Amino acid sequence: MKKQWALLAGAVMIILSGCGNSNTPDQEHTTNSSQQHDTSDMNHSTSSELPAGLKEAEHPAFKIGSQATMQADHMAGMNGATATIVGAYTTTAYTVSYTPTTGGEKVTNHKWVIHEEIKDASSEPYEPGTEVILAADHMKGMDGAKATIDSAEPTTVYMVDYTPTTGGEPVKNHKWVTESELSAN
Repeated sequence: MKKQWALLAGAVMIILSGCGNSNTPDQEHTTNSSQQHDTSDMNHSTSSELPAGLKEAEHPAFKIGSQATMQADHMAGMNGATATIVGAYTTTAYTVSYTPTTGGEKVTNHKWVIHEEIKDASSEPYEPGTEVILAADHMKGMDGAKATIDSAEPTTVYMVDYTPTTGGEPVKNHKWVTESELSAN
């Protein structure tokens, strides 16, 4: 019975949110601070377009085409899902806090924005506390937003395809999951 109520509540939320122009079902986007964000703001385009200057990882732990289990909670249905690796890139991944350019509440500890998704990025990684302008479009109001770097992690990031454990349509070309958020199947 709880599942039926949850499904009904989810359907009502989708209808009331206007759904945006996403090609996948709305899910919740979460952060380390346990704050949840409506992912009608998440950009689930199936674009495999990469930011300029992003370099493929030479020896990634997870090869393109392989599968791994995600231990990430960026979005509902991500944790425990099987991911197919679409791309592997060497960069610095940041958690950031910013106020969307479209208005609304401040987003804290958003995972992940990579170095190449920062406008006019320096050649060196940024330190926590640095203010930057985002050039990422993971969520509505992110591109062009002034942000503060919360944490920085030099790592391999992965673009992945997966089907949420909560059901729904497969997510294609999700950007980004870090190497530490993946484990071998």
